[in-house]
Amino acid sequence: MAHIALFHSALGLRPAELLAAERLRRAGHEVVTPDLFGGETAATLDQGFQLIDRVGWAAVIHRARQTLGGMPDETVLAGVSMGAGVIGDLWPERPAAAGVLLLHATADLSASAPPGLRVQLHAAEPDDFAPPERVAALCRAARERSVDLEVFRYPGVGHFYTDRELPDHDRAAAELTWRRVLDFLDRGVERAGRPR
Repeated sequence: MAHIALFHSALGLRPAELLAAERLRRAGHEVVTPDLFGGETAATLDQGFQLIDRVGWAAVIHRARQTLGGMPDETVLAGVSMGAGVIGDLWPERPAAAGVLLLHATADLSASAPPGLRVQLHAAEPDDFAPPERVAALCRAARERSVDLEVFRYPGVGHFYTDRELPDHDRAAAELTWRRVLDFLDRGVERAGRPR
């Protein structure tokens, strides 16, 4: 069993994240889905960016940090799109994280990431939030620090391909993503040799 903090996208905490959390819970994991926007949601990315500006990035990170404050040090950090950016800010404070899941966007590898840390990136191909140069930089940093990085690209799908309520949704790519995520979490438990 893994403890997981799943941070939502710029659209706010929506059914996509809640359904993903339920799927992970059914697999035996403990998942929290903090609402970083205080109940507000957006219908488009443009509206989401306006919402971020209105709420304020400092408030978003404060809420995320408060959530992690009550969780085990080895909590897996998972982020959807904007949530990957939240991870990028908080990752240096969580050097004992058991793993990092980046969904629909990249994040810079934390300088505190220990050798052997397991990281997965899942993103459309192409995707403006996971451009080739940023993915390549993440891969280089992972090699230099002996971080166990897996990168999965999904050609021809939209940015939010895992969200069944949006036009970007691609059922096959979404199912493959979640199978890979569950395998990632299961392998993490096996490697640890004890429940997380």
